[in-house]
Formats: sequence, structure tokens, C-alpha cells
Amino acid sequence: MKSIFEQIGGTYTKQGDYCLPNLYLPPEEERPIGIYGQRRLRYLKQHHKILYYNLLTSGKLHSHLADVEEEAQALFSRLVKEYAEKEGVTEQLKSADQMKWVQKMNSIRVCVTGSVIRELIFI
Repeated sequence: MKSIFEQIGGTYTKQGDYCLPNLYLPPEEERPIGIYGQRRLRYLKQHHKILYYNLLTSGKLHSHLADVEEEAQALFSRLVKEYAEKEGVTEQLKSADQMKWVQKMNSIRVCVTGSVIRELIFI
């Protein structure tokens, strides 16, 4: 006659009268998660709990957040360059009037950050 552990399958730990399964998440590669990845995590936890738990239990949450971070950083860099060209923010302006250059670049970064968040984080 097989024991209860052999009948159920998998590996279990007996805790009192209960058999609890030994669950382990598959290892993921370590990739950095920056501000956009953290914002995506917070958004998933608050507004898309089912997707969050599906990613978490499948072991794909970290890689999803790292992918979002990489995509967001690339989009941010590309959009800053495009907006700076449209606004005429050049190295000549930087050398002629540093305060105006800083003001325009800060404005561009704020606009681009909002666009990146709307396009990649809140989806």
C-alpha cells in the first residue's frame, strides 16, 4: 500500500495533520529594475491583481518588470532626443544660455516621463 505522499505526487512536508506541498519558484536571471519597473509593479499590485499574481506564481514577474524598464528607458531616451530637436534645444543654446537650456530640458523630461508612463506602465 502506498503512503499518502506517494498517492498525491510531488514532495510534501507534514505539518501537524496537514501535508503542505514544497513549492519553489524557478530561478530568474538578475536584471536591474529601475523606477519604471517599480511603478509598473505598484500599478499591477493596485489595479491588475490577477495579472500580478499570475506573473508572480509563474516566476515571470521579475523578467516582466525588467523588460518594461528596458523598453521605458529606450523610449525615454528616444523621445527626449526628438523633443529636444523639435524645440531647438542644442549644444549652442547650452553654451550660450545654460539656464534656458536647463529649463527647456527639464520641461522636455517631464513631458516625456508622462508619455512613457501612460504608454508602458498604465497598460
